[in-house]
Amino acid sequence: MANGSEAKNPEMVNQGAHVLDPALQPEHQHQHAHHHHTVFAEQGHQDDVVYSNDASMEKGIVPEPSALDHTVKSLSRSEDEEAGDSQPTTRSWHRRITKHWRPITHAIIWLLFTGWWIASLVLHRHDKNWIIPFLLYLAITLRIIFFYVPISIVTRPMYFIWARTARPVVAIIPEKLRLPAGALVTIATILIGSFASPTSATNNRADRAVSLFGLAVFLGLLYATSRNRKKIVWHTVIVGMLVQFLVALFVLRSGAGYDIFNFVATLARDLLGFASDGVIFLTATDFYDMTSPIEPSTWFLVSTIPAIIFFVSVVQLFYYIGVLQWFVVKFAKFFFWTMRVSGAEAVVAAASPFIGQGESAMLIRPFVPHLTMAELHQVMTSGFATIAGSVLIAYIAMGVSSQALVSSCVMSIPASLACSKLRWPEEEESLTTGQVVVPDTEEHKASNALHAFSTGAWLGLKIAAMMGATLLCIISLIGLANGLLTWWGRYLNIDNPPLTLQLILGYICYPIAFLLGVSRDNDDLLKVGQLIGLKIISNEFVAYQDLQSDAYSTLSERSRLIVTYALCGFANIGSLGNQIGVLSQISPGRSGDISRVAFSAMVTGALSTFTSAAIAGMLITNEKMYT
Repeated sequence: MANGSEAKNPEMVNQGAHVLDPALQPEHQHQHAHHHHTVFAEQGHQDDVVYSNDASMEKGIVPEPSALDHTVKSLSRSEDEEAGDSQPTTRSWHRRITKHWRPITHAIIWLLFTGWWIASLVLHRHDKNWIIPFLLYLAITLRIIFFYVPISIVTRPMYFIWARTARPVVAIIPEKLRLPAGALVTIATILIGSFASPTSATNNRADRAVSLFGLAVFLGLLYATSRNRKKIVWHTVIVGMLVQFLVALFVLRSGAGYDIFNFVATLARDLLGFASDGVIFLTATDFYDMTSPIEPSTWFLVSTIPAIIFFVSVVQLFYYIGVLQWFVVKFAKFFFWTMRVSGAEAVVAAASPFIGQGESAMLIRPFVPHLTMAELHQVMTSGFATIAGSVLIAYIAMGVSSQALVSSCVMSIPASLACSKLRWPEEEESLTTGQVVVPDTEEHKASNALHAFSTGAWLGLKIAAMMGATLLCIISLIGLANGLLTWWGRYLNIDNPPLTLQLILGYICYPIAFLLGVSRDNDDLLKVGQLIGLKIISNEFVAYQDLQSDAYSTLSERSRLIVTYALCGFANIGSLGNQIGVLSQISPGRSGDISRVAFSAMVTGALSTFTSAAIAGMLITNEKMYT
C-alpha cells in the first residue's frame, strides 16, 4: 500500500528522510493506515521517546524512525536539508555562548551542591536530616553526568540482567497460562497485603473485606458494561491494578513511603507560605494577621486564590526550563513499557496529575485529530480520574490531608489506564503504537524565563478567577435548590432533618459509601454519600469545603481518609463540559466522537477514583497520620 502511494505521488520518493503520511492530513482524520511506526515497533525500540515539531505535524510530515535522534534540533536541521539548504543552521550568539560555557556552569553547580551536601552531612551526622540533601545532591549529580554520558550505560546492563533473569522465568510458563498466572499473583498480592497486617479498632478485617468487595464490584461494573469484552487487553488491566495497589501499599504501610510523600506534601504546604508574602505586600501585615474571630488569612479569597496564581506561575517556569517535561516523559515511559498502552495515552495519563485535564491533552495536540475512540476515552478518563497541581495546592490550603491527595494523584495514573481499557478496549490501530511521542510545539513557547513566569501569572489569574466565579455560582445555586427543597419538604412534614440536596444525594450514593468500606457508625455512610453526590453534581472543591466544615466534624478518621481519596478527581458535570470544550477546540472534526465518549469517560474516571479509595480502605492502619 505504501509503495502504491509513492508511485502515485513521486514527490514523496524525493523527500529523503521524511514520508508524507496521509494519516496526518485533516481530510483523512481517523481513517488511515499507519505505515510509519509498525516496522520501528517490531525492531524492539519500545521504550524510545520521540520529540517531533508541531509545525511539521500540521504539514503532515512524520520523520522516519531510522532518522530520529530524539531532538527537535535534528528534525529542523533535516528539514532545512530537504529544502535544499546545504549550509548548517546558524546558531544565535547566546546559544553559542551557552553551549561553550555549559560545562563550566555545570561544574560550578556541582561544586556548590557538593559543598552543601558535605556541610549538611557534617552538621547532621547524628540524625537523619542529611538524607534529603543527599537525595537532592544525588539527583543533580546524575542529571549533570547524563548530560555528557549516554544513559544507555545504565539501561543496557539493566536490560541485559532482565533478559537473563525475568524472561527465562516467564518463558518456562506456557503462553496460555501467563495471563492467569499474572492475575493470580495480583490477587494474592492484594489479599496478602490487605489482610496480613495487624488490625486496629477502626480497621478490622471485616472493614477490609467490605472495601475489597467494593473494589471487585467497581471492576465488575466496568467489565459488565464493556464495549467489547473480547478485545480487553487483560495485561493492561492486571498490571494497572497491581501498580495501583503497590503504590498504596508503599504509602500507607511503609515508613519510607510515608516519609517520601510527606516530604512532597510538606514542600507543597511550604509553597503556600511564599504566596502569603505577596498578599501581605498587596494588603498589610496587620490585615493578614488580624486577630479576630475570622482571620483574613483563613479566607479562601486571601489564602487559596493567591497560592493558585503563584503555583501556576512556577509550573510555567518549570515547563520553560524543561523540568516538567522530563518528569512527564519518565512517568510516561514507565507506564508505556509496563502496561502496553499507546504513547499518547501514556503521556496524557502521566501528565494529568501535574498539569490538569485540559493542559495534558495539549501535550499531544498534533495527534488528537487521529486518536482512536479508545484513546479519546482514555485521554478523558485520565483527566476525570485525578486533579491538577493547582487545585491540589488549594485543597492543602483548606486543610485536606496532603499525603492522601498526593498519593491519590499517583495512584490515579495506573487506575485510569486499567479502568478505561476495561470499559472501552482498543479496537483500532493507534498512531503512536510502539513509541512515546511528545510533540514539541512552538505556538506558546516563552522567549525567556521571565516571559514564562509572567505568562504563568496571567494564566494563574484566569484559572483562579474562573475557579472563584464557578464556586460562587455553584454554591449559590445549591443554596437556592436547598431553599426550594426545604420549603417543599415542610409541607410534607420533612423537617428533621430538613429536605436538602445533600440529603437526597446522600441516600442515592449510600451504596457507594458502603462499598468503599466507610465506617458504619454515627451516620458516616450517609454523610460520605452526601459528599460524593455533591462532588459529582457540582465539583470536588465544594465537597472538600464541606468536608472541612463543622457539619462533618463527627466523621471517623477512617471515613474521613476514605472520602478524601474518593473525592480526589475531576469527575463531575462541570468538568464534563470543560473536557468536551477543550478537546473539541483542539480538533473540531472529532467533536462528535468526543461527545460520544465523554459521559462514559466521566463515569469511568469516577470509578477509577473509587478504586483508589477502596484500596485505601483495605490498607489503612494509622489514620491519625493522614488527618
